[in-house]
Amino acid sequence: MGRLSRDKRDVFYRRAKEKGYRARSAFKLLQLDSEFNLFDGVTRAVDLCAAPGSWSQVLSDKLVVSKRNSAPDETKTEETSNATIVAVDLQPMAPIDGVLCIQGDITSYETAQAILKPFGCGSEGGTKDGGETRAELVICDGAPDVTGLHDLDEYLQAQLLISAVKITTHVLVDGGTFVAKIFRGRHASQLYSQLRLLFDRVSIAKPTSSRNSSLESFVVCQQFNKRGSADLRNLSLDRDTVLDVVEGSPSLPKCIPPFLTCGDLSGWGEAPGTIMDADKSYPMEEEDYVQPIHPPIAPPHMQAIEEKEIQRQKQG
Repeated sequence: MGRLSRDKRDVFYRRAKEKGYRARSAFKLLQLDSEFNLFDGVTRAVDLCAAPGSWSQVLSDKLVVSKRNSAPDETKTEETSNATIVAVDLQPMAPIDGVLCIQGDITSYETAQAILKPFGCGSEGGTKDGGETRAELVICDGAPDVTGLHDLDEYLQAQLLISAVKITTHVLVDGGTFVAKIFRGRHASQLYSQLRLLFDRVSIAKPTSSRNSSLESFVVCQQFNKRGSADLRNLSLDRDTVLDVVEGSPSLPKCIPPFLTCGDLSGWGEAPGTIMDADKSYPMEEEDYVQPIHPPIAPPHMQAIEEKEIQRQKQG
């Protein structure tokens, strides 16, 4: 979470700390769920690029804690929910109740195998008895460090999305759902068309908790169809045409997916239908300020500080 005075006055920043979330982005996933019912019937989920863990916290609340609390009193134990949640990131993460954290690179095959292992399946995604135990939901809120150059940022984000899609095809069950961040730009329509070859339904959503000044949106891909999907080796931004479909099937034309806005604060202490402006600074009292829930475990600047301290000791 940010430390600017603007962030402190941001209603979603403050609500996130009040509810114990590590970042305001938790409300983006909650608002996407209110529109698409992402968690209905889900017992196996994967969070890619998960750090600091706000989306994993939402998964834990929705798939583990809520189901545990809804059980009869005599069975309210940790075994009540059989949900399996795996969070993956290059950076270390603080533990989250009901979430298995894996530190790894989503572009590596070893990471895909590590994700499948907690689901009780092998590298091919099946169990010994032939059952299917891949993830039913894969989410990704990852983004590269923003440079301020929109074309470059959009291209890097699109490349990250492609990496997330490729590992998703290894860990997602047929009929599953994939949600990821996307920056609107000149590569967006090509990405939509390629995703449409992998999923039967592709929508673009902009939660109200996402600032209007931000070009981010979220692509919601439903009904994964691996058997009829495209050749993933051609999944690229360097091609002017959309993917060729396996076995010579005709390629799909470029599509324009529906664009939706979603989300209010009716479930967080506000009146039904209340929509808070993510770009507006709301007044607050100084005593209302709450410290961040989990400070970073290994912030990037710590290495520079340690190296500077070593140099100072050598010079001293």
